[in-house]
Amino acid sequence: MTAAIRYLPLLLIAAAWETASQLQLVSTLALPPLSDVAVAWWDLLKSGELVTNGIASLWRAGAGLFLSIVIGASVGIAMAWWRPAQIVMGPLVEAMYPMPKSALIPVTVIWLGFGDGSKILLILLGCMLPIAVGAYNGARGSDQALVWTARSMGASRLRMLWDVVVPSATPELLNGIRTALALSFILLVSSELIVARSGLGYLIGSLGSNGSYDAMYAVVLTVAFIGFAADRLFQIFQNRMLRWQQ
Repeated sequence: MTAAIRYLPLLLIAAAWETASQLQLVSTLALPPLSDVAVAWWDLLKSGELVTNGIASLWRAGAGLFLSIVIGASVGIAMAWWRPAQIVMGPLVEAMYPMPKSALIPVTVIWLGFGDGSKILLILLGCMLPIAVGAYNGARGSDQALVWTARSMGASRLRMLWDVVVPSATPELLNGIRTALALSFILLVSSELIVARSGLGYLIGSLGSNGSYDAMYAVVLTVAFIGFAADRLFQIFQNRMLRWQQ
């Protein structure tokens, strides 16, 4: 019952969408009926286009996000734990953080061409920054009493890092990963719309240019649903990871 109430606004939007289209309150070219979109989605699924392009997109997003987590978390914790790392990498992170990440699309294409590599690199560069900042803030906020206690008990610097700093950084790190998860879909679709021959973003652009607006909306809603589902699943994972704080 609680879930039904939570998602009631989405059901109301869907009903309003279908009603406005059927009554021709808006142009069906701009907003096809939701029922037509559902039929187009089923046709794309049966033809295999949705599955094939979806797998290509998920591979790129997953690979780029995984690399950004590994590198971003390492960079953020290193910046917080070692002064030389802060001196070297801090200005780079500060300079790149406010940059519109989609502006890197031409750069990644020049470097790696039109294949998967340029999309993965774009997601890596874009998603690494919020993860690095989250890891840095979390590590900097480590309880100094715990650090001093571990040091007084003879723990090595590496042992203190693993047993004290990393657990302390986990909440902020997970928040950074959640932000990066959403950003990965934005960067993925943006890059596939411009420079790709496969993927959900490419499919959206191709269908739109052909005038198949009902199918285009079907793919857009598919991307929205995948992003929504990924965020919900990550929230479940995050709650379990942070159960020790409760």
